[in-house]
Amino acid sequence: MYKQTGKNISQQEKDITRINEEIKVPKVRVIDQDGKQLGIYITREAIRLARERELDLVEIAPKAEPPVCKIIDFGKFKYEKQKREKTQKKNQIVSVLKEIRFHPNTDTHDFDFKTKHAINFLEEGNKVKAVVMFKGRELAYTKYGEDLLNKFIERISDIAKVESPIKMEGRNMNVIVAPDKSKTKKK
Repeated sequence: MYKQTGKNISQQEKDITRINEEIKVPKVRVIDQDGKQLGIYITREAIRLARERELDLVEIAPKAEPPVCKIIDFGKFKYEKQKREKTQKKNQIVSVLKEIRFHPNTDTHDFDFKTKHAINFLEEGNKVKAVVMFKGRELAYTKYGEDLLNKFIERISDIAKVESPIKMEGRNMNVIVAPDKSKTKKK
């Protein structure tokens, strides 16, 4: 027989909602199915009250003093909880940082092509990091890289805003732009 790790046990405890006889505290604050507070009851009495209404006593706030329990149908409670978690997960926006690389001597067609990709990334809601990579002696001409990034910022300024300004990091010069919500909603 294998011993369970502490991580699994704590995860299981977090997911478990205690109902009816699983509630071991002596007194609980009871709320009925309409959301009206009934007061503080001895746990056995609260369970009896729930059974009379053919419902369950569900522990809502176990950390409160005394713990808060609600008289509701447990199946319905579980379903609504899952539904609420699903909508929260759906509404959570995940922003990804996409990277576009240039060199100081990038040709105009290549620049236009990469800028179009950056615009597509921004329209999808992702941030874009534009990087000018310097090799060898190109490092002496950082002005070209800065001009290129300024031109890039100017091209995408109608749908994006600069999140972090142009800066030099080692042999790379970069800028991070994020989609501008106020400008994209108007379109």
